[in-house]
Amino acid sequence: MRKDIVYIGSDHAGFRMKQMLSAYLKSKGFEVHDEGAASLDPDDDYPDYAVKVCAQVLKHKAKGILLCGSGQGMDIAANKVPGIYASIAWNKESAAVAKEHDNVNVLCMAGKLTKPAAAKEIAYTWLGLRFSNAARHVRRIEKIKRIEGTFLKRRH
Repeated sequence: MRKDIVYIGSDHAGFRMKQMLSAYLKSKGFEVHDEGAASLDPDDDYPDYAVKVCAQVLKHKAKGILLCGSGQGMDIAANKVPGIYASIAWNKESAAVAKEHDNVNVLCMAGKLTKPAAAKEIAYTWLGLRFSNAARHVRRIEKIKRIEGTFLKRRH
């Protein structure tokens, strides 16, 4: 398996899991870049870290992992960034579908609801897979890109 560059970020609710997951992925040979939070701050806000990770993912054509309490806030914030396709994964099967079918470039997880062993399995599974390029999946992603483009044009 090719070892990718991974940008990782969390708010306070995902901070401990981010620290654990960063160390785990580094031990597996991944190049992990921590985009914050740099310390545990109960008053921080997940959108700040979602934007930092997403910017790096787009700039470097890399992958990102975001953690907050439920994964949902990070998922919502990340999906507001054009070119980011984020999804929450609860197990290795959902992580596999997210990559192979939907070509997700940012994985979101629930820092408060996911056990450490499961988080490791989810991240490692997702990072080890590639988009299937099956015609039906390509067609669907192209439709999503058209939706994104339509709404971006309407804003300007």
